[in-house]
Amino acid sequence: MDGFSLTPNGSPIAEGAALFSSAGLPAGYRACAGGLGLAGPDGARLLCLPRGRAVPAGERYDLVLMDLLDRPERLGELRRAGAADGDTTVVAVGLDHRVRSEEELARRLRLWDAHAVPDGTDLTVTPAAPARTAGPGSGRPWRALLLGGSRSGKSAEAELRLAAEPYVTYVATGPGGAGDGEWAARVRAHRERRPAHWETVETTDLVTAIRTATGPLLIDGMGTWLAAVFDEHGAWEGDRAPVAARCDELVAAWRQAPQPIVAVSDEVGMGVVPATASGRAFRDALGRLNERLAAESEYVALVVAGRLLPL
Repeated sequence: MDGFSLTPNGSPIAEGAALFSSAGLPAGYRACAGGLGLAGPDGARLLCLPRGRAVPAGERYDLVLMDLLDRPERLGELRRAGAADGDTTVVAVGLDHRVRSEEELARRLRLWDAHAVPDGTDLTVTPAAPARTAGPGSGRPWRALLLGGSRSGKSAEAELRLAAEPYVTYVATGPGGAGDGEWAARVRAHRERRPAHWETVETTDLVTAIRTATGPLLIDGMGTWLAAVFDEHGAWEGDRAPVAARCDELVAAWRQAPQPIVAVSDEVGMGVVPATASGRAFRDALGRLNERLAAESEYVALVVAGRLLPL
């Protein structure tokens, strides 16, 4: 897009009004996307998406400027709608202290396949033939395991890692909360926090879910899955060999996963020793499963008070 410069961190981008008007543009340029987009004479297209504005569909853009710290899942919506793809440059704007450090900001942008530039940077938009359909994930490992205690922030971190993906299947392994108001409230809070365009599957058949996946998976979590397996096989007081077999099958599927996976699991090695034999058996089984999955993962981290400790 020759002859037109744009300052990405300028205040107009954060406003709700139209940013471009065809009447005031140089010859050959035209406004699009309700005044949020700009098309150049060479065919290059840029989109400035302020907070609160609907995600446009139907046209692809070479450059997207948006506030990723507000709702990063909107980038996933853009990609799902075909407005951004693997050749679209995504630049985060409106950056402030909502993220605690420059290092944390850089980490998130890598996960979302986005960039930040200094204030006053002029961006040149060039048209690119859409060659790829999958843009996000270049900064994300294929298999990631997030460990943590209760209320550690591990689920929120897992969701953050996949926030900009156009297609995500959220695999919920725990009960829905029928008959337990407190647990139902927890489940409801998780659902409301997740992007609306994600698919949710409630199952304990993780092997099938992994092997048949056609897009990224978020599995939450391994502890509730293992508890369900104990229930299914009556293993709390009975034969635990079927549980070990199910864990073997899961580890094999994890190793051969056809799509990226982020899984959440409970860290059980820091609490008190359970008072019952069944409790100790569960702790030991989950600890062994965590260790085996970690050995097959490109990325493993412990989440403590919302902070990541890569392992």
